[in-house]
Amino acid sequence: MNARSLLLAGLLASACAIPGAQAQDPVKIGMVTTLSGPAGYLGQDVRDGFNLAVELGEGKLGGVPVEVVVEDDNRNPGQARQIAEGMVFDEDIKIMTGIIFSNILNAVAPDVLDADAFYISPNAAPSNLAGAECDQNFFSVAWQNDALHEAAGFVAENEGYGSAFLLAANYQAGKDALTGFKRRFSGEVVGEIYTPIEQNEFSAELAQIRAANPEVVYQFFPGGAGIAFLRQYQQAGLLGEIPLVLGEPTGDAVILNAVGDAALGLRVGSHWNEDFDNEASQTFVAAWRERYGDRPITTYASQGYDTAHVIGAGLAANGGDMDDADTFREGVRSADFESVRGDFAFDKNHQPIQNWYAMTVVEGENGPKLRTDGIVAEHVSDVYVDECKM
Repeated sequence: MNARSLLLAGLLASACAIPGAQAQDPVKIGMVTTLSGPAGYLGQDVRDGFNLAVELGEGKLGGVPVEVVVEDDNRNPGQARQIAEGMVFDEDIKIMTGIIFSNILNAVAPDVLDADAFYISPNAAPSNLAGAECDQNFFSVAWQNDALHEAAGFVAENEGYGSAFLLAANYQAGKDALTGFKRRFSGEVVGEIYTPIEQNEFSAELAQIRAANPEVVYQFFPGGAGIAFLRQYQQAGLLGEIPLVLGEPTGDAVILNAVGDAALGLRVGSHWNEDFDNEASQTFVAAWRERYGDRPITTYASQGYDTAHVIGAGLAANGGDMDDADTFREGVRSADFESVRGDFAFDKNHQPIQNWYAMTVVEGENGPKLRTDGIVAEHVSDVYVDECKM
């Protein structure tokens, strides 16, 4: 090979080496969530579960480097919308996640989706986005709001209760909650109350429960309101008189620990528990305990963890090129990842198909914990799927 050929070969080799030598820019993921106030632990757990998946991937999801940009919405829909608009329109972030409360998601999602960005929800999943308002770029990883509470309805039905008193916070998720419970509970509803979303004092409602004398009570007050309700229910002496059946948001590990031994024996419907024996769940639980010690493991943390892996499935498909939205969407839709819940798939409306379980609050080493008793409903799709025209 002559000198000119050697020089040309060297130049070609250098040119080919340059792209490989350059580190890939991380894909930004916008996370707007509730980090402050009595419900702040919900967003903190979603954030920390999500970031735990990124840590285990050594800063990558689906083999693609990512940067998670986190902001606190202060449980304020207007503030959340302003933050999300800044992320999507000013920072050109194409993937959004994190929102806990459905009224906040309903304020944020339209602008995100109109901008052709993706919203991958780790928790909030209002029923309107499952049916006629479904969108090709919206995916719910946790549940559809109604379906979550259908699980508790199944539990109450299986326990043989003939009458129920229902309570929920007066916003989209609260309305969906009681709708879902009633769908699976065939007994008589002897009372139904919606309270202001920030209410934390329930003496009037407890008096109405006592007067109605139902066989069971079902309530949806997540976060700090859930702790307040259970404590006041216990202090009023109702816990020993009228049993409660809980959905996962009102029977999470933080709420149970706050109530203490009085929660023992309560029945709960949920889609995941830390005693699940599949490999993905065991990996998540072990990593959480190593990272956070004795801090309770909630389903919110597991949902954040799964959401990161859902996004990873999309990034693995398009190699992190968010200009290739179609490939990212198909990667997400395939749900090609190992969920902590075991079997998991998206239905055509991008809501999960999954199992629901009955659980009992039992004594644990560090306070009350949930014991999984068995499946109450298998491979469940939500009821609005046929209204979705995708």
